[in-house]
Amino acid sequence: MTLVAAFTCNPFQENTYVLHDDTKECIIIDPGCYTAEEKRELSDFIRTNELRPVRLINTHCHLDHIFGNRFVADTYQLELEIHRGELPVLQASPQVSLMYGVPFPEPSPEPARFLEAGDTVTFGNTELEVLLTPGHSPASISFFCREAQFVIAGDVLFYQSIGRTDLPGGDLSTLLQSIRKELFPLGDGVKVYPGHGPSTSIGYERQFNPFLR
Repeated sequence: MTLVAAFTCNPFQENTYVLHDDTKECIIIDPGCYTAEEKRELSDFIRTNELRPVRLINTHCHLDHIFGNRFVADTYQLELEIHRGELPVLQASPQVSLMYGVPFPEPSPEPARFLEAGDTVTFGNTELEVLLTPGHSPASISFFCREAQFVIAGDVLFYQSIGRTDLPGGDLSTLLQSIRKELFPLGDGVKVYPGHGPSTSIGYERQFNPFLR
C-alpha cells in the first residue's frame, strides 16, 4: 500500500510530499523545506519511519517547490528529476526569489534526469504515471498512482481553485485543458494532493470548483 505524507513549508505554505510503501523505499516530491525546523521535520519523519529515499522529483520548478532540493539531494545522495521544459524556471529561481524579497537559501542542483509524459516513476512496489499538465508553469507534471487512486498535482488543481497563470510560462486556457484532459479522466474517486492547501478529489472539483464550471 502506498502512503502519502504531507509537510507544509516555507513562507508560501507549500506542500512537500513523501510517498512510501511497505518496502520502506520512498520518494520526495517538491521539497519546499526552507528553515532548519522544516528540514528537521522532514528528516525526522524519514528516520522515525525507517524510510530509504530513492528519488527526488519536482512537479515544477517555482521557487517555493525547490527550496529544499539541495538539502534533500545532499542528505540522501539523490539526483534531481524534472521535466525538461522546467529547466529555465529552475535556473531563474534565484532571481525570482529576489523579486519576492525571500532570500534563496541554497542553489538547487541541476537535474540529472528528465521525465516525460507517459513515463513511469517506480519505487518499492509503487508505480506512478507521469502526466504532462502545463498551464501554471511551462511543463508541470503530475503523478498518478492508479493502484492507490491518487494524483500528486503540483499547482495545477486545488481545493475549489486552480493554479495561478500570471507567472512566466503560465496560460489559463492551457491550464484548463490540462485539468479537463489529463486530470478529470482519472475518475471522480481519485484523491488530489495539491501543491498548496488541503487535499480534495477529482469528483468534488468537477462539481464544485468555481473555475471549472
